[in-house]
Amino acid sequence: MGQYSLVLADEYRHLFDTLEVRGARAVEVDRLVDQALELKPRYGNIGAPLGVPWFFIAAVHLRESSFRVDRHLHNGDPLTGRTIQVPAGRPADGEPPYTFEHSASDALTMKKLHTVQDWSLPRLLYQLERYNGFGYRTRGLPSPYLWSFSHHYLRGKFVADSKFDPAAVDKQCGTATLLRRLAERQEIQFADEPPLDAQAIVVPFAINRPTAAAEIERAQALQHWLNTFSGVYLKVDGWPGTRTSNAFKVVTGSYLPGDLRLA
Repeated sequence: MGQYSLVLADEYRHLFDTLEVRGARAVEVDRLVDQALELKPRYGNIGAPLGVPWFFIAAVHLRESSFRVDRHLHNGDPLTGRTIQVPAGRPADGEPPYTFEHSASDALTMKKLHTVQDWSLPRLLYQLERYNGFGYRTRGLPSPYLWSFSHHYLRGKFVADSKFDPAAVDKQCGTATLLRRLAERQEIQFADEPPLDAQAIVVPFAINRPTAAAEIERAQALQHWLNTFSGVYLKVDGWPGTRTSNAFKVVTGSYLPGDLRLA
């Protein structure tokens, strides 16, 4: 059940490509993205020596301790002592209190993430699910650790170790949901997603959000089309602004007509 395969890779890719943040959670997800970006330099300092992408660490940090830097990345226990919850007794080296960086490096190496060579999107999502465990998969459910706050997840949660409640609803943002919004905001790019050329749907660049229904519908069609390309993640909001123009350039090699960067 926990073995990586091409079937699993296709599943991860499909779920991520079709992920939509639930409307009621959109503001909260954007706030969480802002928090992750504030901590990006610290994540980078931890991940760079280990070869782990900063945004993988951010996603785990969100789920394990809600971005608190006074907690262990392993499980959210306080840094004032070794971990008490599973995995207990970490880090094994040094003496508390620990720094967030020391503890996070221990958590990542304990999971052998420093040995991972393939950080393509499907592999990254696999490692996130592996970090938490495959208990949801054995029940045929999408893991809220990845998909909570998206339309892929409804309910069902482990409320304690080995205690599953089918009616419980996860109250944290999923790691894949966070990554999707980071990608939509063009803050991250996955290594396995080279740009592609294609015949484009074209709408003019708009500095201000359109109000005419026909213009919004046309822009949404463009955004839907751009989202079909590997490496492009746009929020379908009907506003052909900077992010849409950036994605258009990735796919076609040119910005939208009217974008001043054409000059």
